[in-house]
Amino acid sequence: MIDEAALRPLIEHFYQRVRGDALLGPVFAAAVHDWDDHHARLADFWSSVMLTTGRYKGNPVALHLIHADSMTPERFARWLTLWRQTTDERLDPAAAAAMQAKAARIAESLQLAVQYRRPAAA
Repeated sequence: MIDEAALRPLIEHFYQRVRGDALLGPVFAAAVHDWDDHHARLADFWSSVMLTTGRYKGNPVALHLIHADSMTPERFARWLTLWRQTTDERLDPAAAAAMQAKAARIAESLQLAVQYRRPAAA
């Protein structure tokens, strides 16, 4: 349903959209300093999540907690909207729906982590 070869171009297109977004662009500009590395990591992440390749070895919760103050419900919702638009445009309907459902669950988990596991200084 989801093709490995489609993941990197999907990620690049999505983050191009994110970078141009008024709400998300400034947050990502402050947080991401190497976009090629970011795209590669996210392609590995989605490959692991959707294709069970095991390529991603990071800790998404820990990485997102670093930016907890910027991670508002409004920004999560906007991220999901852009993800939905991008996957609808670039994938067949079944693959887009599967990736959207997975992204919604991941976003919910990250929001809970940010809410309940913020660093002490926050």
